[in-house]
Amino acid sequence: MAKGITREQIVTAALELLDEQGMDALTVRALASRLDVKAPALYWHVRNKQELLDEMATFVMRCVTDALATIPRGGDWRDDMAAYACVLRSEYLTHRDGARIFSGTRFADPEVVKAKESWLERLTAAGFSLPEADDTLDLVTAFVVGFVIEEQERSPSTGADPARYSLAGRDAWLGEGAELVKAAGHLRDDGDPRFERQLGVLLDGLASRLH
Repeated sequence: MAKGITREQIVTAALELLDEQGMDALTVRALASRLDVKAPALYWHVRNKQELLDEMATFVMRCVTDALATIPRGGDWRDDMAAYACVLRSEYLTHRDGARIFSGTRFADPEVVKAKESWLERLTAAGFSLPEADDTLDLVTAFVVGFVIEEQERSPSTGADPARYSLAGRDAWLGEGAELVKAAGHLRDDGDPRFERQLGVLLDGLASRLH
């Protein structure tokens, strides 16, 4: 193992690089330069970019687990899943492209995976079968990942080009017709209201599995 550098230092530096420059700039070469080491030194700890992303996702998920541990178990599974979704979104938003690092990753710490046990216990106690409980966690997680990816992709684009998502410009571009499409565009909201509303729709659908 390369002396003078730890896996924790690598993950910390990788997250800093991610925050400053985004996912596309996150390379082993760029990370090695940031740590002032040769790229081969990193391969003692992470064999490739995917393994690096695994470690980064594990770090973020530890933060999620720690945050959720402070939330008392609710009497209603919906409250618990809403809290889970909100904490997950909050932690993803802590880092630029935070949700993207979870795509295709595999957690590197068994304790992070074991944390799922308590959620499966809550959901099965509420009446879900084990497959339904597992699907519930997967669906809520997938919703949050997708929502935050879109949320974070739109934010820098808007800063670089304020007119990119102009509704007036969009209406003019669409031309005649498609009045419902135009109206729906003007109804669109972002951030917390949209997240909470769409999460509610998802939880309503999951709740129907109990009847």
